[in-house]
Amino acid sequence: MLLLPEFEYYEPTDMDTAYSLLDQLKSDGKIIAGGTDVLVNLKEGKIHPGCLISIARISGLSAIEKKGTEVVIGSQTLAAAIAESELIRVEFPILSHAASKLGSPLIRNRATIGGNIVTARPAADLIPPLMALGATIELRSKGGTRTLHLEEFLVGPGQTTINPNEILTKIVIPEAKPFSGGDYMKLGHRKSLEIAIIAVASVLTLDETGKTIKDAKVILSAVAPKAIHAVSAENELIGAEPTPELFEAAAVRAMSDCSPISDIRGGSEYRKEMVKVLTGKTLLNALDAARGGK
Repeated sequence: MLLLPEFEYYEPTDMDTAYSLLDQLKSDGKIIAGGTDVLVNLKEGKIHPGCLISIARISGLSAIEKKGTEVVIGSQTLAAAIAESELIRVEFPILSHAASKLGSPLIRNRATIGGNIVTARPAADLIPPLMALGATIELRSKGGTRTLHLEEFLVGPGQTTINPNEILTKIVIPEAKPFSGGDYMKLGHRKSLEIAIIAVASVLTLDETGKTIKDAKVILSAVAPKAIHAVSAENELIGAEPTPELFEAAAVRAMSDCSPISDIRGGSEYRKEMVKVLTGKTLLNALDAARGGK
């Protein structure tokens, strides 16, 4: 049985205290939200902070709000709250669906959207739909605020561009474009409690006639060091008529956009083949959603 190493624990109730602790502790301090990833990484020796700083008691970090044309989600918002939010379900059903697939009900009631992002796991469930939706994140420190597109924030497995004195405070999703729809699918050995072998998030935007794809986002997960755009697949789709033949061609393109590894959960060639399958399926479902089919 793996035991947690010794560490100091702080639970500030306001952001200023949290910033001061980060400045004081430097690289020895680690922010903890729900703890579903941090505690596992501690047990496995992947991280070695001397201090954990919980932001669970800081108010204002767990709201889901419509602000103008954007939806703002606090970094402390639980996956369960995202899955159950009527606002998210109406505005961004792809994100609601992905949140409902994150672990078990117990995990969804502990895991936060901020933790899912900052941990930067290549197979994180919320990152692909957020990238497909064009989400940005807000990083705050005592010195100011930075806003980044999500893909700019992610570097590799467990690696991001966050500075030691910064806290992820909110995720901002722009208003969905008219005639848009999306879908998220992941493949695992089991139906639940499974880290994705591969996952795909697709979002399509049609013109007013529904006969041309104005914009396309295809995000691949668990097939590279971080979630990535299937750029050649997106280029294949934009400006074209949405047909099953087009989606099949784009799905083949998506295979060449990734470089999955082989591990105990699946071989690289199997993963590439499943990228093709899931890309084709999510594009068909995204088209159906964009046309108002669901």
